[in-house]
Amino acid sequence: MTVLSNDPAQFVDEALRGFVDAYADLVALVPGGVVRAEATPAGKVAVVVGGGSGHYPAFCGLVGQGFADGAVVGHVFTSPSADAAASVARSASSGAGVVMLTGNYAGDVMNFTLARRQLAAEGIDARYVVVTDDIASAPVGQESLRRGIAGDLMVFKAASAAAEGGADLDEVERVALHANAMTRTLGVAFDGCTLPGASEPLFTVATGRMGIGVGIHGEPGIGEAALPTAAALATTLVELVLAEAPVAGPARAAVILNGLGRTKYEELFVVWSTVAPLLREAGITIVEPDIGELVTSLDMAGCSLTLMWLDEELEALWRAPTAAPAYRKGTTRTPLHAVDTTGTDRTRPSHTTPSGATSVVPPASERARAHAGRVLAGIEAALRAVTEAEDHLGRLDAIAGDGDHGRGMVRGLTAARDAGRIALASGAGAREVLVQAGQAWAHRAGGTSGVLWGAMLEAGGNALGDDAPAWESWDADPLGVVVRAVGAAIDAVQDLGNAKLGDKTLLDALVPFHEALSRADSPGREPTEAWRAAAEQATRAALETAPLRPRLGRARPLADQSVGSPDPGAVSLALIATAVSDAAPNGPESSSRKEQS
Repeated sequence: MTVLSNDPAQFVDEALRGFVDAYADLVALVPGGVVRAEATPAGKVAVVVGGGSGHYPAFCGLVGQGFADGAVVGHVFTSPSADAAASVARSASSGAGVVMLTGNYAGDVMNFTLARRQLAAEGIDARYVVVTDDIASAPVGQESLRRGIAGDLMVFKAASAAAEGGADLDEVERVALHANAMTRTLGVAFDGCTLPGASEPLFTVATGRMGIGVGIHGEPGIGEAALPTAAALATTLVELVLAEAPVAGPARAAVILNGLGRTKYEELFVVWSTVAPLLREAGITIVEPDIGELVTSLDMAGCSLTLMWLDEELEALWRAPTAAPAYRKGTTRTPLHAVDTTGTDRTRPSHTTPSGATSVVPPASERARAHAGRVLAGIEAALRAVTEAEDHLGRLDAIAGDGDHGRGMVRGLTAARDAGRIALASGAGAREVLVQAGQAWAHRAGGTSGVLWGAMLEAGGNALGDDAPAWESWDADPLGVVVRAVGAAIDAVQDLGNAKLGDKTLLDALVPFHEALSRADSPGREPTEAWRAAAEQATRAALETAPLRPRLGRARPLADQSVGSPDPGAVSLALIATAVSDAAPNGPESSSRKEQS
């Protein structure tokens, strides 16, 4: 298990500080992650990689000469926020464009897509490519649904080497897509991993068994089999990966036998002693293989086999020299200029993420300001409820995911509460409190739930408005205003995640909640009773997700294991709706609708 930590909530921040101090001549700390200590040369395309923590050497260990220009660092097994991704990309950019690369996970896709839009609005041409090498997570013909696991390293390396060699933005993007199309991986696990501060692993494997088709976020295998000998395991890995070869016949291939965090190097070498001859017998010429811990999953016991089939272009890129903290080949690194031991390069201009900037609170009507405190009270009630349910939500999430849903929700709601308090103290109205809370939630929590809840609060707040006419509408039809705000939140979720009813997501509780509110809507009716009834409907709907099979997100590859358990996102939404209704005496409807704006 992960034993050494102080405050588990600070685990990633502390680890990142230690990493930057240890490699201060190679990397510099910027908001959201790290970049090379030496600024990206003018005219060079910047390659930015990223994802959640817990995978070292990926992703920050791959920043350096011949490899990535920057890495965005999220919480353990949690996507970094869009602001964090944009910040690192902005810091790494030299004016020739940025290619951002992650594995194919819902939170990463949402946040990095939003980051690309932010950068485009600032005049930075950014491209985004996802890695889909995991053959176990979707069948042939549905490759775009596959996860990115240890093949991340190979795709990142190819794109980075192309950029280092002077390729332009279109070329670097093309190389990344080509490398991804030529890469295949299969992983197995012998035991699960344990999050910092947790006492139990996210999953366990019975003695004498192994999970087949594991991810790198603590997900259990898609299937199970008896634990084989090293030679039998090697045979299984080689046969299944070669069965998905992107080209037929003899070929040259880069090969990685990757340890997931707790499998000893000697064990990997034992497996390799069978993998290598089997590949050669199959007509595969092995080019510069790597055996070791390269893309890990905290302390998971297991390994994975990755092949990237090579043409002349990809082979040159794979062989190209690299000098990153955790990955070096081909040449001794060139010493960089001196930097101080804090890891901050004094020559690199500093950048502030949008969420880190000082916000100017727009003027709000007296009515809007009066209701702002009641909106904040709802957020505070939600935080209390989710904090009490954190362990339960984590256990639900661990059934077919990475077990961090409860922790992520607490992190996001804490950030939302803090931002809401600051906005309220600055004279904000109800709209601005929700908008600031949503932006803080997305920025601080990251991950799928972070970006979705951030967008929901921001969209709902914008639907309220803070001017006098908006609150005249409240006076005329308060429930109608609430219905429109919740509808705007639904639209935001569907726009970001492309989810629909029945996909086993939070929408399966949110849409019934909205429908119940809509049925109760009538001019002049107070929202209190309707909200409580709708929260009860959301709770029932969340429980009714148990028999569904997830069709989106991290739980999709483990759909069978998810059947029988409700969706954690739907459960937490219903929990929040109930907590807000329980705080109704402090809700907007508690004040007289005759109060003048």
